[in-house]
Amino acid sequence: MQLFGFFALVLVAVYWVNRAVVLFDQLIGDGQSALVFLEFSLLTLPNAIRLVLPVAAFAATAYVVNRMMQESELVVVQATGFSGFRLARPVAYFGLLVMLMQLVLANVLVPASQRILSTRSAEIAQNVTARFLNAGQFMHPAEGITIFIGEISPTGELNNLFLADERDPAQRLAYSARKAFLVRGESSPKLVMLDGSTQGLVRGDGRLAVTRFSDFTLDLAGLVKAADSDRTSIAALPTRDLLTANPAAMDRVGANVGEMHEEGHTRLASPLMGLAAPLLGFAALMLGGFSRFGLWRQMGLAVGLLIGMQLLWTWGGSEAIQTEGAWPAVYLAPLVGLFTALALLWYGQQPKRLRRVAT
Repeated sequence: MQLFGFFALVLVAVYWVNRAVVLFDQLIGDGQSALVFLEFSLLTLPNAIRLVLPVAAFAATAYVVNRMMQESELVVVQATGFSGFRLARPVAYFGLLVMLMQLVLANVLVPASQRILSTRSAEIAQNVTARFLNAGQFMHPAEGITIFIGEISPTGELNNLFLADERDPAQRLAYSARKAFLVRGESSPKLVMLDGSTQGLVRGDGRLAVTRFSDFTLDLAGLVKAADSDRTSIAALPTRDLLTANPAAMDRVGANVGEMHEEGHTRLASPLMGLAAPLLGFAALMLGGFSRFGLWRQMGLAVGLLIGMQLLWTWGGSEAIQTEGAWPAVYLAPLVGLFTALALLWYGQQPKRLRRVAT
């Protein structure tokens, strides 16, 4: 368990750093604060932990078995009459603990974090100031639109605002205001301008119309598309809705029956990978005895079997998505891994092979 915690920490850190780079470019580049970046990074951790647990369990098992082989501890235990199946019992207990962790992560913590992440993403998407408004520079949030803001106060006030709208080929509009505010509307944000003027230039005859105002509200529907708060990620849905392919939930996430079943059964099948991976590594390493050159052949076999199981896992998920009713394919990889581990344990203790090793 100590080594499992170490390998899990290293793998989660590697995965999290890769994800954090994308989030940093996404959020900080859009004007978000470091606290928002930290919040989003923490919300991605449960899913990162869920993904790396089987690999961490495999690495911890392989490390411990290799060290015990090098120190002749397993050789002595085997000489006393313990079979490979009896020696695999602690590994099975360890795998069951990892499987329990993944069950909680996949069915409770990850969906909860994804729901919070979807809600916060929708809130940020509606925050126009954070998305494209920056003080002291000309910005073009849409084709034919130019915005300049002299200063943005800590309370969100836009001081010395200039907005030019050249989307209409027949007319050019320019808005200027001493102060402005962004408020959230039902369909799109609205810009409330105070103490300013509107200049409309008719391109055909060059007539200029100037209108001064004390307050004026401009609908930003053409500039900003409001986020759909009802749209959420399929990973945020409860497992029960996924397994039953709830029609309301399908409409909310825009998924089909195959995608719903694949996601739901993946949450039940992925914990089995946490049990199969350490057993597979243990069984492969038990094929070798004590050697001063180490267990490099058996280690390579174990890594190859793990890669094969992961490839089969990927294929099963793709097949379940593409073909409705093919969700049993997601259980194929962990079941094949478990049966392979049992077969290797059985093969490793056959008398014929032991005599060949002894010679």
